Amino acid sequence: MNRFQTTGLGQDDFAEMVAEDVERALAHYDEAINQSTVVSVGKIAGSIASAVTLLSPKHQRAIDTIHADLPGLASKFVRALAAEAARRSEAGTAGGTTNPPTALLADQTPSSQPDDLESMLIEDWAGRVAGSTYLEENLRIARSTLHRWQRRGDVIALRKGGRKHVFPLAQFVDGRPVAGISDVLKLIGNPRLAWLWLTRPAAQLDGRIPIDLLRQDQVEDVVEAARAFAPG
Repeated sequence: MNRFQTTGLGQDDFAEMVAEDVERALAHYDEAINQSTVVSVGKIAGSIASAVTLLSPKHQRAIDTIHADLPGLASKFVRALAAEAARRSEAGTAGGTTNPPTALLADQTPSSQPDDLESMLIEDWAGRVAGSTYLEENLRIARSTLHRWQRRGDVIALRKGGRKHVFPLAQFVDGRPVAGISDVLKLIGNPRLAWLWLTRPAAQLDGRIPIDLLRQDQVEDVVEAARAFAPG
Protein backbone atom coordinates (compact mmCIF):
# COMPACT_ATOMS: atom_id res chain seq x y z
CA MET A 1 0.00 0.00 0.00
CA ASN A 2 1.48 3.38 -0.97
CA ARG A 3 1.21 6.69 0.84
CA PHE A 4 -1.58 7.94 -1.44
CA GLN A 5 -3.74 4.99 -0.42
CA THR A 6 -3.07 5.45 3.32
CA THR A 7 -3.79 9.18 3.31
CA GLY A 8 -6.75 9.06 0.97
CA LEU A 9 -5.06 11.64 -1.26
CA GLY A 10 -4.97 10.68 -4.92
CA GLN A 11 -1.76 10.92 -6.92
CA ASP A 12 -3.29 13.46 -9.30
CA ASP A 13 -4.61 15.48 -6.35
CA PHE A 14 -1.15 15.55 -4.78
CA ALA A 15 0.45 16.65 -8.06
CA GLU A 16 -2.16 19.41 -8.42
CA MET A 17 -1.57 20.57 -4.84
CA VAL A 18 2.20 20.86 -5.46
CA ALA A 19 1.56 22.59 -8.79
CA GLU A 20 -0.63 25.22 -7.15
CA ASP A 21 2.01 25.94 -4.50
CA VAL A 22 4.72 26.27 -7.13
CA GLU A 23 2.55 28.53 -9.27
CA ARG A 24 1.94 30.85 -6.32
CA ALA A 25 5.63 30.93 -5.42
CA LEU A 26 6.68 31.60 -9.02
CA ALA A 27 4.10 34.34 -9.50
CA HIS A 28 5.31 36.00 -6.29
CA TYR A 29 8.95 35.68 -7.40
CA ASP A 30 8.41 37.14 -10.88
CA GLU A 31 5.17 38.99 -11.49
CA ALA A 32 6.07 39.58 -15.15
CA ILE A 33 6.37 35.88 -16.02
CA ASN A 34 3.97 34.55 -18.63
CA GLN A 35 0.95 32.89 -17.02
CA SER A 36 1.06 29.87 -19.31
CA THR A 37 4.69 29.34 -18.33
CA VAL A 38 3.72 29.53 -14.66
CA VAL A 39 1.13 26.80 -15.21
CA SER A 40 3.59 24.63 -17.13
CA VAL A 41 6.25 24.93 -14.44
CA GLY A 42 3.69 24.03 -11.81
CA LYS A 43 2.61 20.93 -13.71
CA ILE A 44 6.21 19.81 -14.18
CA ALA A 45 6.97 20.28 -10.48
CA GLY A 46 3.78 18.52 -9.41
CA SER A 47 4.35 15.57 -11.72
CA ILE A 48 7.95 15.14 -10.54
CA ALA A 49 7.01 15.38 -6.87
CA SER A 50 4.27 12.81 -7.34
CA ALA A 51 6.56 10.46 -9.25
CA VAL A 52 9.30 10.69 -6.62
CA THR A 53 6.83 9.93 -3.85
CA LEU A 54 5.87 6.71 -5.62
CA LEU A 55 9.47 5.49 -5.88
CA SER A 56 10.57 2.60 -3.75
CA PRO A 57 12.39 3.51 -0.50
CA LYS A 58 15.60 2.20 -2.07
CA HIS A 59 15.36 4.59 -5.01
CA GLN A 60 14.34 7.49 -2.79
CA ARG A 61 17.47 6.93 -0.70
CA ALA A 62 19.53 6.80 -3.90
CA ILE A 63 18.25 10.24 -4.86
CA ASP A 64 19.15 11.50 -1.38
CA THR A 65 22.80 10.65 -2.04
CA ILE A 66 23.14 12.91 -5.13
CA HIS A 67 21.93 16.25 -3.74
CA ALA A 68 24.93 18.07 -5.17
CA ASP A 69 24.17 16.77 -8.67
CA LEU A 70 20.44 17.54 -8.65
CA PRO A 71 20.65 21.10 -10.09
CA GLY A 72 22.70 19.91 -13.05
CA LEU A 73 20.47 16.89 -13.66
CA ALA A 74 17.36 19.07 -13.40
CA SER A 75 18.82 21.53 -15.90
CA LYS A 76 19.58 18.66 -18.27
CA PHE A 77 16.05 17.32 -17.88
CA VAL A 78 14.48 20.71 -18.61
CA ARG A 79 16.62 21.24 -21.73
CA ALA A 80 15.69 17.79 -23.01
CA LEU A 81 12.03 18.48 -22.23
CA ALA A 82 12.16 21.80 -24.11
CA ALA A 83 13.88 20.15 -27.08
CA GLU A 84 11.23 17.43 -27.21
CA ALA A 85 8.46 20.04 -27.02
CA ALA A 86 10.05 21.99 -29.88
CA ARG A 87 10.40 18.82 -31.95
CA ARG A 88 6.75 17.94 -31.47
CA SER A 89 5.69 21.48 -32.26
CA GLU A 90 7.70 21.48 -35.50
CA ALA A 91 6.21 18.12 -36.43
CA GLY A 92 2.68 19.27 -35.58
CA THR A 93 2.23 16.44 -33.07
CA ALA A 94 2.31 18.27 -29.76
CA GLY A 95 0.57 16.16 -27.17
CA GLY A 96 0.30 13.21 -29.52
CA THR A 97 2.78 10.93 -27.78
CA THR A 98 3.94 10.24 -24.27
CA ASN A 99 7.43 9.05 -25.16
CA PRO A 100 10.11 10.73 -23.03
CA PRO A 101 12.92 12.68 -24.67
CA THR A 102 15.53 10.35 -26.12
CA ALA A 103 18.29 11.84 -24.04
CA LEU A 104 16.51 10.84 -20.83
CA LEU A 105 16.26 7.15 -21.68
CA ALA A 106 19.89 6.16 -21.09
CA ASP A 107 21.16 5.07 -17.68
CA GLN A 108 23.24 7.80 -16.08
CA THR A 109 26.48 7.50 -14.11
CA PRO A 110 28.43 10.46 -12.68
CA SER A 111 31.46 9.74 -14.88
CA SER A 112 29.36 9.65 -18.05
CA GLN A 113 27.34 12.81 -17.45
CA PRO A 114 29.58 15.27 -19.39
CA ASP A 115 29.64 13.01 -22.47
CA ASP A 116 25.93 12.29 -22.16
CA LEU A 117 25.15 16.00 -21.98
CA GLU A 118 27.13 16.62 -25.14
CA SER A 119 25.27 13.81 -26.90
CA MET A 120 21.98 15.24 -25.70
CA LEU A 121 22.76 18.59 -27.26
CA ILE A 122 23.41 16.86 -30.59
CA GLU A 123 20.22 14.85 -30.25
CA ASP A 124 18.26 18.06 -29.69
CA TRP A 125 18.38 18.56 -33.45
CA ALA A 126 19.83 15.35 -34.91
CA GLY A 127 17.67 12.69 -33.26
CA ARG A 128 19.18 9.51 -31.85
CA VAL A 129 22.92 9.17 -32.43
CA ALA A 130 25.47 6.55 -31.46
CA GLY A 131 29.20 5.92 -31.55
CA SER A 132 31.11 3.12 -33.20
CA THR A 133 30.92 0.84 -30.14
CA TYR A 134 27.13 0.90 -30.09
CA LEU A 135 26.91 0.35 -33.84
CA GLU A 136 29.27 -2.60 -33.65
CA GLU A 137 27.51 -4.24 -30.73
CA ASN A 138 23.90 -3.59 -31.77
CA LEU A 139 23.87 -3.22 -35.57
CA ARG A 140 26.82 -5.55 -36.24
CA ILE A 141 28.69 -2.83 -38.14
CA ALA A 142 32.42 -3.43 -37.82
CA ARG A 143 34.49 -0.39 -36.92
CA SER A 144 36.64 -0.86 -40.02
CA THR A 145 33.53 -0.88 -42.20
CA LEU A 146 32.13 2.20 -40.48
CA HIS A 147 35.39 4.09 -40.92
CA ARG A 148 35.56 3.08 -44.57
CA TRP A 149 32.03 4.37 -45.13
CA GLN A 150 32.97 7.60 -43.37
CA ARG A 151 36.08 8.14 -45.51
CA ARG A 152 34.10 7.53 -48.71
CA GLY A 153 31.24 9.78 -47.64
CA ASP A 154 28.72 6.93 -47.57
CA VAL A 155 27.54 7.75 -44.09
CA ILE A 156 26.89 10.98 -42.16
CA ALA A 157 29.15 11.45 -39.15
CA LEU A 158 28.65 14.35 -36.74
CA ARG A 159 31.60 15.67 -34.79
CA LYS A 160 31.27 15.39 -31.02
CA GLY A 161 33.89 17.21 -29.02
CA GLY A 162 37.42 17.13 -30.42
CA ARG A 163 37.98 14.25 -32.82
CA LYS A 164 35.14 11.92 -31.85
CA HIS A 165 32.17 11.36 -34.17
CA VAL A 166 28.67 10.02 -33.65
CA PHE A 167 26.33 8.66 -36.30
CA PRO A 168 22.58 9.38 -36.60
CA LEU A 169 20.80 6.04 -36.28
CA ALA A 170 17.95 6.92 -38.67
CA GLN A 171 20.32 6.66 -41.64
CA PHE A 172 20.83 2.92 -41.12
CA VAL A 173 18.57 0.13 -42.39
CA ASP A 174 19.56 -3.51 -41.98
CA GLY A 175 23.01 -2.52 -40.79
CA ARG A 176 23.84 -0.29 -43.77
CA PRO A 177 23.37 3.39 -44.59
CA VAL A 178 20.30 3.86 -46.75
CA ALA A 179 20.82 4.43 -50.46
CA GLY A 180 21.07 8.11 -51.32
CA ILE A 181 22.90 9.27 -48.20
CA SER A 182 26.20 9.58 -50.07
CA ASP A 183 24.54 11.51 -52.92
CA VAL A 184 22.93 14.00 -50.54
CA LEU A 185 26.16 14.44 -48.59
CA LYS A 186 28.10 15.01 -51.81
CA LEU A 187 25.63 17.66 -52.97
CA ILE A 188 25.22 19.56 -49.71
CA GLY A 189 28.74 19.06 -48.44
CA ASN A 190 28.52 19.90 -44.74
CA PRO A 191 27.43 16.80 -42.75
CA ARG A 192 25.47 18.81 -40.19
CA LEU A 193 23.61 20.79 -42.83
CA ALA A 194 22.99 17.62 -44.83
CA TRP A 195 21.51 15.80 -41.85
CA LEU A 196 19.49 18.83 -40.80
CA TRP A 197 17.98 18.96 -44.30
CA LEU A 198 17.37 15.22 -44.37
CA THR A 199 15.38 15.26 -41.13
CA ARG A 200 13.16 18.31 -41.68
CA PRO A 201 10.16 18.77 -43.97
CA ALA A 202 11.61 19.88 -47.32
CA ALA A 203 9.90 22.45 -49.50
CA GLN A 204 11.44 20.72 -52.52
CA LEU A 205 9.51 17.56 -51.55
CA ASP A 206 6.17 19.23 -50.77
CA GLY A 207 6.85 19.14 -47.04
CA ARG A 208 7.86 15.51 -46.87
CA ILE A 209 10.89 14.48 -44.83
CA PRO A 210 13.82 13.34 -47.02
CA ILE A 211 15.20 10.64 -44.72
CA ASP A 212 11.76 9.02 -44.55
CA LEU A 213 11.65 8.89 -48.34
CA LEU A 214 15.15 7.40 -48.54
CA ARG A 215 14.07 4.68 -46.14
CA GLN A 216 11.24 3.99 -48.60
CA ASP A 217 13.72 3.71 -51.52
CA GLN A 218 12.59 6.98 -53.14
CA VAL A 219 16.18 7.92 -53.82
CA GLU A 220 15.82 9.81 -57.09
CA ASP A 221 13.24 12.25 -55.71
CA VAL A 222 15.40 13.02 -52.68
CA VAL A 223 18.60 13.47 -54.69
CA GLU A 224 16.89 15.89 -57.08
CA ALA A 225 15.49 17.83 -54.13
CA ALA A 226 18.95 17.94 -52.52
CA ARG A 227 20.39 19.26 -55.76
CA ALA A 228 17.83 22.06 -55.75
CA PHE A 229 18.53 22.83 -52.11
CA ALA A 230 22.32 22.66 -52.28
CA PRO A 231 24.11 26.03 -52.16
CA GLY A 232 25.70 27.19 -55.38
